[in-house]
Amino acid sequence: MSCHHKNCVTGMIVVNRYVSTAFAGCFLIVAGVSSAQADTTTQAIKSGWNTFTDNVAQTWSQPQNYDFYLPAITWHNRWTYDQEHIDRYNERPWGAGGGISRWDDKGNWHGLYLMAFKDSFNKWEPIGGYGWEATWRPLRDDNFHFGAGFTAGVTARDNWNYIPIPVLLPMASVGYGPVTFQMTYIPGTYNNGNVYFAWLRFQF
Repeated sequence: MSCHHKNCVTGMIVVNRYVSTAFAGCFLIVAGVSSAQADTTTQAIKSGWNTFTDNVAQTWSQPQNYDFYLPAITWHNRWTYDQEHIDRYNERPWGAGGGISRWDDKGNWHGLYLMAFKDSFNKWEPIGGYGWEATWRPLRDDNFHFGAGFTAGVTARDNWNYIPIPVLLPMASVGYGPVTFQMTYIPGTYNNGNVYFAWLRFQF
């Protein structure tokens, strides 16, 4: 097959224009999709933050209950600690705390709390924040309930010179009536973190 040079050049220019136009179109589509996804993500984050702040504000201004907190268990994960650390760490978190809470229209729990307890080094550790749990009542006896959610707050420790440290941790519970056993797990590395912490909450 043969072609005149001028015709070939003209054809190549036309093809290049089509290819360039196709690439430009694909780029605009991808950019548009990425922009839409970014807008959706931004809106989701904004909506989540607004829900969080609204729940905190409503719990503060419209509490239904007063709560007493009693620290119960600190357990260092034996699979992530050597015996030397286990032997010298405190696992009796003596202390107490108080808070306010409410149940929303869906039956989920919201609470604001402030608690102080003896940490792993037997030093006082304060913690305060907001907690939320989706709550289920699977039995005919509605007094029995269990839940799962999170807590977001601030703590401070002696070994960190009591510098305020933000915390965001999972939370779970099982309870009957006004008494609830709540718990969390602090993740970490070998010989650091990986602590199960639990407390009793008495609702009045």
